[in-house]
Amino acid sequence: MTKAGMDDRELQLKIDAYSDMLFKLCFLRLRSAQDAEDVVQEVFYQYLKKRPAFQSPEHEKAWFLKVALNGCRKVWRSAWKRHQDTWQDGDGAASVAAGREADPDACGREPEESFLRREENRRLLQAVLDLPEKYRDVIHLFYYEELSVKEIARATGRGESTVTSQLTRGRALLRKSLKEEYDFG
Repeated sequence: MTKAGMDDRELQLKIDAYSDMLFKLCFLRLRSAQDAEDVVQEVFYQYLKKRPAFQSPEHEKAWFLKVALNGCRKVWRSAWKRHQDTWQDGDGAASVAAGREADPDACGREPEESFLRREENRRLLQAVLDLPEKYRDVIHLFYYEELSVKEIARATGRGESTVTSQLTRGRALLRKSLKEEYDFG
């Protein structure tokens, strides 16, 4: 097999392994599906260009997350982004909640149950999106990507104790936000 064929197959494996995770992270950071897709594309371009050698699968995952977070920072610092509205509530959250996060259990459910589950997921996603950025990142990486505190610290460049306290504070903010939403008394 040619080197180019091997490279294509290797790249496709990386895309399959990381693209959804990176898109979700970038979307939570940028609140724009288009910007998130651009950053993910740039991450894979950087991978092709640099061809980094990884010490372990955890190191590889941390590299992809770090490059994605840096790409998000670059978008936020751009003059174009500073002059745009920061949040256009269109299909963004709904597409992530519905399109990218298909519910595998929905097949055997009653339509009402399925609707209520999707609505609850949408509310939770919106509550996560409303968190300050530093809490949003660690909550997403911990719960959605199932990274350990140590892996989050490595990927974000924060200390483990910082990640732990941001997780605790993020959970408290989510609890308060969701309690207020469901507190009718």
